[in-house]
Amino acid sequence: QVQLVESGGGLVQPGGSLRLSCAASRSIFSIYTMGWYRQTPGKQRELVAHISRGGSTYYADSVKGRFTISRDNAKNTLYLQMNSLKPDDTAVYYCNKVAASISPGLWGQGTQVTVSS
Repeated sequence: QVQLVESGGGLVQPGGSLRLSCAASRSIFSIYTMGWYRQTPGKQRELVAHISRGGSTYYADSVKGRFTISRDNAKNTLYLQMNSLKPDDTAVYYCNKVAASISPGLWGQGTQVTVSS
């Protein structure tokens, strides 16, 4: 059974930092490139960063230079360090494998990040 539990979100002022964590089931963490996605109301979920098992990373232009993705393969845990946060970063953040299509039932609850003064 796939489990994804995101944590670490909250309310932060512009320019602040947060560190998100995602505890994932070994069944996907041990196989897939893992990513952080975010979604705001009325918009499609977007992939903001991903990391392969070997540590190769990708970042969307909107977060490049501010966010850092990492993974602990021994703990099946994914992280996202977010610095210099902007109001546009406000969203619900989810972790999951990187795939062309993911069933709606295979997402966790996400963690809310709100950047506001």
